[in-house]
Amino acid sequence: EAAIPKASKAKKAFITAMENWDEVAADAAVAGLARTAGAKEVFELFFRYGARDYRSIGHKAIFVANSWRTLQRIGWRHAEPVLRSLAYALLNYVGETNPSKSDHLADRPWRTNAELCQKIRPDWPDGRLDPGATAEMLATLREGSETEAASKVVELMNRGVSPQSIWDALLLGSGELLVRQPGIVALHSVTTTNALRFAFQAAASDDTRRRLLLQNASFLPMFRASMEGDGQIGEFQLDKMEPINREAPVSIEEIFRDVSGDRMMAARKVMAYLEKDARPKPLIDAARVLIFLKGYNAHDYKFSSAVLEDFYHVSPRWRNRYLASSVFRLRGSGGSDNGLVRRTREALSG
Repeated sequence: EAAIPKASKAKKAFITAMENWDEVAADAAVAGLARTAGAKEVFELFFRYGARDYRSIGHKAIFVANSWRTLQRIGWRHAEPVLRSLAYALLNYVGETNPSKSDHLADRPWRTNAELCQKIRPDWPDGRLDPGATAEMLATLREGSETEAASKVVELMNRGVSPQSIWDALLLGSGELLVRQPGIVALHSVTTTNALRFAFQAAASDDTRRRLLLQNASFLPMFRASMEGDGQIGEFQLDKMEPINREAPVSIEEIFRDVSGDRMMAARKVMAYLEKDARPKPLIDAARVLIFLKGYNAHDYKFSSAVLEDFYHVSPRWRNRYLASSVFRLRGSGGSDNGLVRRTREALSG
């Protein structure tokens, strides 16, 4: 045992603790892991455990992705407290029995998808872009169960479809949920999909990347089911939305006026604007400025960061629709300025 590298010992201890949902053991193990292993090795583990279960409506995956981003900026010397906090969050199962000894709904996709991911063709990263497959996947996300959604991914991939076409459907599907019910649960379907797609790009393990794709597909129907508990869900289909039809060009100013009053009109105007002007940056910049001026909670910043980033991760055929869906949670120009902006303006005017 003395010949086993410290990082390997810590890694083994961490995996055992996480599989047993043992907070005390995980805390000790992750401290050792932070001190003996490299950043990429550590986050290969966290990318998996962040996608393991549906609890906390996606915050586990979001916490993992944003912890990685943060540590890349502030430096690995700050990793230990971040990782200890992260491990603790990933082991949350408040109000339930230990998941390692139970069969909770939140944990079932992970077990089912462990088997499904082995059925994907070996050369799955290669494939053709297929808009028809994206539309098929969207249709399954609207009505199918978490198992049916993951199975559809396997079916499409084995037909030679590129994972990009699957991600197009997952991103659009999250945006569509937001339009159907613009509440906090649907918002997290967008930010969770952003986090899982980020992890998919950052992870090196073939098995982990398959799992992330399947877990995201399973989570979206689970988000839809959670939304049903919050009230009626509309029948809107994002791939059927049409841009506003008029001769006069659409301006950025009128789009964000409509965001404050008629979000569906704003969404259709976003599509019209992007169809006639191939430069999305002015529109995205304006959206960010309004978040800074009128955003008042963490979700404003988290959501806008996710959706404006993922605009560029959607295939060109679909990305205008994806951005159009974002106006259902972005801030409009008619909203009041937040307290910080008001105080700053008062200080400067004085």
